[in-house]
Amino acid sequence: SASKSPPISCARSFQSTAHHHRAVISNLDTYSGVLQLLKAELNNVVYSFTVFLAKKKSSQNLSVVSLSSEYRGLVKHTGGCHCGAIRFEVWASADLHVFNCNCSICTKKQNRHFIVPASRFKLLKGADNLTTYTFNTHRAQHTFCKTCGVQSFYTPRSNPDGYGIAPHCLDDGTVQTIVTEDINGKEWEKAVKEHKTIRDMSKP
Repeated sequence: SASKSPPISCARSFQSTAHHHRAVISNLDTYSGVLQLLKAELNNVVYSFTVFLAKKKSSQNLSVVSLSSEYRGLVKHTGGCHCGAIRFEVWASADLHVFNCNCSICTKKQNRHFIVPASRFKLLKGADNLTTYTFNTHRAQHTFCKTCGVQSFYTPRSNPDGYGIAPHCLDDGTVQTIVTEDINGKEWEKAVKEHKTIRDMSKP
């Protein structure tokens, strides 16, 4: 006769199914916990990055405000020598206060100039085409173009932390007025000592 399969215990089948379901539920709880932890960590990362960007933006804005306050009321002038080998830009007022010195060298080279802080001057090209002449105290750096001989800017003895710019070497269109003040360079020490503001002109 045909053999019969042993009867399946309903109780055993139910217990096996229940155990399987408990294992699945336990695994789901574990996965859910892991997901919750990952979500929390991700939120922390996003928050930290958001704070970082906010601080960076705030710092950049402060720099812009600082830059704007220093340059407020100024215009960007451009200029250079005769042959074009030297080119520069300088931030200064459109209304220039120019010094006319009568010392020995300024008389010979007609050195009329206005003074600006070094931070407001930028040499755009021609650094390798400059030559410098000094004498006496050697504090003043008289710079000339090697090609055409024009001095478009220099470092004045009165303001070694700034630049003296020749207004006649600026490009047209940005200067509105020029007021010239004579300086008695023949008695340089006395003239500079008695002048109330000349040494402040190279300060931002």
